[in-house]
Amino acid sequence: MNGRVDYLVTEEEINLTRGPSGLGFNIVGGTDQQYVSNDSGIYVSRIKENGAAALDGRLQEGDKILSVNGQDLKNLLHQDAVDLFRNAGYAVSLRVQHRVQNGPIGHRGEGDPSGIPIFMVLVPVFALTMVAAWAFMRYRQQL
Repeated sequence: MNGRVDYLVTEEEINLTRGPSGLGFNIVGGTDQQYVSNDSGIYVSRIKENGAAALDGRLQEGDKILSVNGQDLKNLLHQDAVDLFRNAGYAVSLRVQHRVQNGPIGHRGEGDPSGIPIFMVLVPVFALTMVAAWAFMRYRQQL
């Protein structure tokens, strides 16, 4: 195992209708305040409870927003991106990139032993076996 985490990247078109509290999410990023190292993209930092994005349910914190109403968000200052969202109108179309951690097929629940490296199981079992064998040999005449 090399410690590297693999991600599955998917893109999705999400159409939101602006509500009383706007689109219902906050953003971070931009050329002047990179959120991800070596990436000046715009990312969702927070989904507001009961906002348009939360009610839709598809936009998630950490998603990268690639475009708003067809306008690319590459190489924008943070404030320019904020202004673009504010002026996007009532019906807003977002092109979004989701990053999902890619793992083995099947679900591994929390505490599932299949996620433990084998040596972490075998070393203690071997040690206990050796202690039991020593105790048996030492005290077998008394048994």
